[in-house]
Amino acid sequence: MSKNTKPRILIISMRNLHSQAFRSAEYEFEDAICTFDYADMLTPEFASGFRKQINKKLANYAGLTVGNGKLLKSGCRTSTVDKEYDLLFFICQHFWDITCINSIKQWREKCYKAVLWIDEIWAKEVLEHKTKLCLELVKDFDYIFTTQAKSVDAIANLLQRPCYSLPYAVDAIKFCPYPLQPQRNIDVYSIGRRSPIVHKALIELAEDNFLYLYDTLKGLQMINYKEHRTLYINLIKRSRYFIANKAKFDSVNQTGNQEELGSRFFEGAAGGAVMIGIPPNCEAYTTYFNWQDAVIEIPYNAVNIADIIAELDAQPERIKRIRQDNIINSLLRHDWVYRWSQILDKVGLEQTPEMLSRQANLKNLAKLVIKA
Repeated sequence: MSKNTKPRILIISMRNLHSQAFRSAEYEFEDAICTFDYADMLTPEFASGFRKQINKKLANYAGLTVGNGKLLKSGCRTSTVDKEYDLLFFICQHFWDITCINSIKQWREKCYKAVLWIDEIWAKEVLEHKTKLCLELVKDFDYIFTTQAKSVDAIANLLQRPCYSLPYAVDAIKFCPYPLQPQRNIDVYSIGRRSPIVHKALIELAEDNFLYLYDTLKGLQMINYKEHRTLYINLIKRSRYFIANKAKFDSVNQTGNQEELGSRFFEGAAGGAVMIGIPPNCEAYTTYFNWQDAVIEIPYNAVNIADIIAELDAQPERIKRIRQDNIINSLLRHDWVYRWSQILDKVGLEQTPEMLSRQANLKNLAKLVIKA
């Protein structure tokens, strides 16, 4: 952002409160906005001290008991918005994140429009007591977006506010393996939830000359978000195959059989890996990944994963086409600038020159991939 440009966006970021790895895409979105729009970032922090923690517990008990979301406390220090903005933008990974807004004073008075983007919220959760109380706080926002497309109607019906589906994206320029095209020395890369059957088969394959990269620790905390994201991007760009499954594919009790499009698909495609896994059966997937072989679908119990990979390896032209299609579609459709453009369109704000310049750069990079 130019030093002479007045900030028009206020982003509320949870980055100083939470460092789980699954939040890294959201922090990347916030940083991307700061590069192509004129934004300030408010980063609440936890209030330390025994008395503060006791007050938080008492307030939350009272709020949940009497059914008043305004009483709920996230444990943040109180902060105040003291400048005027055209738009406040708040990304919540989880519905409880919304309670952070109770510790921010004057945000509604100082911001002409307010948008909340909530990531993980399943339709079956919306009417649960705790979730419902948190969502009541969202009535002060003008627009709501969510990555969970099948939760849109449930949220809109509860709050009587405009709610729209907005899928994940990536920093497609950082994820793009062009023009350097690093060697893909990792045979299969898998992070997060996985099929134990497929995992066991890949472990056996890795006993030979085969590099299978996967999680070996339970911890989810990032030491440094940017360093984590950079490492993750570089690993995908160096992977031949990338495991991508529908969101919470092994947690039916939580999802209620709701199938949704998670961030893995956008990340794997942008890095030019060939994705294998279980895609969701939903409109969002068929809309945003509507090209041939976007994901090579395999069953949950694919004990023959070695044969599947060998068959794909025997088709180099197909593999080349898949990589190019994945990268080109990501550059032209799945960069954060396109998602931000959709939000600005809803709230009635113009795109910035920096946004238009970024879109031109993305198109030029896509042309480079096509020529390769």
